[in-house]
Amino acid sequence: MFAIPIPARLVAAMTALIGLLSVAAGGWALAAPVTFYRLVAPFPPYSMHLIHDIGAFQLGLGACLLAGSLLRDGLLAVLAGNSVGAAAHSASHLMDRADGGHSSDPFTIGALALLLPALTSGRWAMMRRQPATLADSDDSAAAVSS
Repeated sequence: MFAIPIPARLVAAMTALIGLLSVAAGGWALAAPVTFYRLVAPFPPYSMHLIHDIGAFQLGLGACLLAGSLLRDGLLAVLAGNSVGAAAHSASHLMDRADGGHSSDPFTIGALALLLPALTSGRWAMMRRQPATLADSDDSAAAVSS
């Protein structure tokens, strides 16, 4: 495999910039779905809920990139980013509950929106107790289970 050497600071800066742009795009899709659809994603037929979901997931992806730029622990970064995405996805289903979906959606999707921040908090607490073991481990999942 061929790899182009890129300075670490440039990788970090570009990752953070793409994260910010993703968060902005996700927020836009959630806040103004019609405008987002017309200018960015004009794939008929228009579905407000689909655009809201796109916004929620884009917000989560951007949050993962930003968290990955700021945190040393990959699992903590992914949990934090997924917490943001799950909360936005839950909000999307609450906003659009009158437009369709399943009556259980707010509860099942809401459960993830509650579980992921709890896992994030638990991982953060583990990191604070054993920073060298978890942050420097090649296999952080194995370090958590021990």
